Amino acid sequence: MAKPKTRGELAKSGYVSLSVKQELRKNLIRKMQKEEQIFPGIVGYEETVIPQVENAILSGQDIIFLGERGQAKSRLIRAMVNILDEELPIIAGSEVNDDPFNPISRYGQDIVAEKGDGTPIVWIDRERRYGEKLSTPDITVADLIGEVDPIKVAEGRYLADELTIHYGLIPRTNRGIFAINELPDLAERIQVGLFNIMEDRDVQIKGYRIRLPLDICLIASANPEDYTNRGRIITPLKDRFGAHIRTHYPRTVEQEIDIMEQEREHFEDTGLPISVPRFMKEILAEISALARRSPDVNQRSGVSVRVSIGNYETSVSNALRRAIRNNESEAAPRVSDLAYILASTTGKIELESVEEGKESRVIEDLIKRGVLNVFNRYFTVHEFDGLLRRFEEGLVVEASDMLPARHYTATLGEMEGLGEAVKRLEADESPATVASAIEFVLEGLHLNRRVNKDKHEGAVRYRG
Repeated sequence: MAKPKTRGELAKSGYVSLSVKQELRKNLIRKMQKEEQIFPGIVGYEETVIPQVENAILSGQDIIFLGERGQAKSRLIRAMVNILDEELPIIAGSEVNDDPFNPISRYGQDIVAEKGDGTPIVWIDRERRYGEKLSTPDITVADLIGEVDPIKVAEGRYLADELTIHYGLIPRTNRGIFAINELPDLAERIQVGLFNIMEDRDVQIKGYRIRLPLDICLIASANPEDYTNRGRIITPLKDRFGAHIRTHYPRTVEQEIDIMEQEREHFEDTGLPISVPRFMKEILAEISALARRSPDVNQRSGVSVRVSIGNYETSVSNALRRAIRNNESEAAPRVSDLAYILASTTGKIELESVEEGKESRVIEDLIKRGVLNVFNRYFTVHEFDGLLRRFEEGLVVEASDMLPARHYTATLGEMEGLGEAVKRLEADESPATVASAIEFVLEGLHLNRRVNKDKHEGAVRYRG
C-alpha cells in the first residue's frame, strides 16, 4: 500500500499524531504484550536497570543514567530508538521534523497555510529521529539550540525573522530522542538552555525569543560522582529528569563472560579453530571483578567491561599466534598468555597513586589473584598430593606461551592425578586445551605455595 504523500492523503489514511513519549509508551506496551525482547544485547540488567527504564517510558519521563564508564549507558540509550515507530511523516523540507497536522516552525506553518491539504510530506526512519552529543568544553548554544544564519540575513531577511535561524541539534531532533553524554560537563549557561527547553519550551537565540514547543524525549548520562558534586549541574535541570537510574557492572562471572563472548571481535579468516576453556574465561572475568574492588584502582573512574573484552581478545590472539608459529591445528589460550593482557589493561584503569612501574605490578597482582581464586573454586591442593610427591622427587615441568601443546601432553603421564583434573575442567578434547589445563593446575599449585616457579630463558620451570 502506497504511503501518503500529502497532508490530505495522510488525514484520509486515519493517521493520528502522537507525542514521542506517547509513541514510546504505545510501542513498549505492544512489545511487552507480545513478549518481544526490548533491549537486545544488554546483559545483566534484566532484573535491575531494564525494569526501571520500562517504568520511566510508561511514565513519560526524561531519564538520566548514572554510572561509571563501561556500564552500557550509551548502548541502552541507543537501544531505545528501536521502540520508536519505523517511520514518521514530516512536512517535506522541514528542518525540525514538523508534524503535518501541528507544525511548530515558521516554515512549516507558512507552507501549511499556503498549500493546506496539498502540503507535501516525506517519511523518515527511526534512526533519523535520534540525536546524540558528548559534553565537551567547546559546546556552544549554537550547537545544541541554534544560531542566526548570517547568509540568510545577507539574502535580505530581517534579524527578527524566525526564518533566519539555523537550528541546532536539539530542534533538529524534534519528535525524537536526544541524548547528552556526561551531562555535568556542560557549561552552566548551556544547562540553563536545556532547562528552558524541558520546562518552558522557550528558546532564545541572539536575543530573539521564539516559542518552539519541541517534542523531545531527553536522555542523559553522567558519572555518579560528577552528578552529585555541588556546582556540576544546576539544581533546576536535575529536578526536571523524572527518572534517575543507576547502572552497574556485571554482578556475576557468568554475566561478564556473556558480555565478553558477545562483544569481542570475531574473525573467520584463519580457518584455525580456537577453543577457550571455561576456566580461562572465568579468570579474565575474575581479574576485572578484583580490579573493581582493589584499593589500588580508582573506583570513581571505574573498571569498564571493555577491560574484560580487550583481555579476552588479547589472550585469544596470543594463542592464535602460538598455534600459527608452531603449525598447530587448534589454538587455546593459557595462563602464560595472560602476561600479554598488560597491553589491553593499561590505560583502561586509573590508579589511586602515580608511581613509576606501579601499574604493571598492580595488573600482575590482579592476574595472580584471579588465577588463584578460580583454581580454588575448582580444586583443593590436597587433591594433588600424588603430583606434589612427584615434584618432591625431582619432577620439573617447563612452561611458556610459545611452547607447542605436544610438549605438555608428552609430560601428562608423568604427572599423577593431572589427567583427572583435565577431565574435570572439560579440557580433554584437544592437545591445545589439555596444555591450557596443565598450565592452570601448575600455576594454581604455585600460587598456593606448593610448587616453586623459576624463570629461565623466556620460559618458567615448575619444581618441588
